[in-house]
Amino acid sequence: MKGFGVHTSMWTMSWDAEGARRAIRAATESKVDFIEIALLNPTSVDAQQGKTLLSEAQLPAVCSLGLPEEARASRDPEAAINFLRIAIEKTAQLGAVALTGVTYGGIGERTGHPPTEAELDNVAKTIDQAASCARAHGIDFGIEPVNRYETHLINTAAQGGQMIDRIGAENLFLHLDTYHMNIEEKGAGNGILAAREHLRYIHLSESDRGTPGEGTCDWDEIFATLAAIGFTGGLAMESFVEMPPEIAFGLSVWRPVARNAEEVMDKGMPFLRNKAQQYGLTR
Repeated sequence: MKGFGVHTSMWTMSWDAEGARRAIRAATESKVDFIEIALLNPTSVDAQQGKTLLSEAQLPAVCSLGLPEEARASRDPEAAINFLRIAIEKTAQLGAVALTGVTYGGIGERTGHPPTEAELDNVAKTIDQAASCARAHGIDFGIEPVNRYETHLINTAAQGGQMIDRIGAENLFLHLDTYHMNIEEKGAGNGILAAREHLRYIHLSESDRGTPGEGTCDWDEIFATLAAIGFTGGLAMESFVEMPPEIAFGLSVWRPVARNAEEVMDKGMPFLRNKAQQYGLTR
């Protein structure tokens, strides 16, 4: 995935007929290069309809998710693999190029202790088989480290890279997120440098998940380091404007992060595009 994209949370968290049409129309009007589909309930997705809508709009896509409570990889790898297999099939049927996100765990999954070797072994088993399944369907498979409040399993770029090195699948990639990096890394630049070998995708999300440019993320450091490593992957703006209660709970978002999607798109997207252009990542 290349260029600028937007996560569908900007407009919807339900990839049903109505949500798909709304998100694709808005993304097309915004002239983004791709869309990231929140694939929270893969079994309910009408992939053929989604593929038709994406094709008509000539809009490339990537899918993302977190594992549900009943399919947590750390304690039930078989359930996680079965869930991911369906998600991978739907991703391929939609015509998307990758499945990524918290593919190794649940959003809000914490035991109150550091991850055990048994938990990490289960996660590695899950990702290994999921990556193999994804490769058979011609798509890539990503791992997104998220902050300590959302999981105890993989929080930093270094931890994500170690898991990818452990598995060794060529279609595995690291997916960073500036919101999580702002919490977990010793400087966003250091996180990007730690990820450079595997980094193919990044969420551009402000420190409060609101409008980029209005928080505390060091965007100059982020874009300068991306330029320094020769990053050519996908740059996806993510701001959680539309969220169902269960996702808001997992993310611990208790108030609006922006007034509306229009505010984020009208202010945040130009800000990010200008930074990318300033540092030579786009033209």
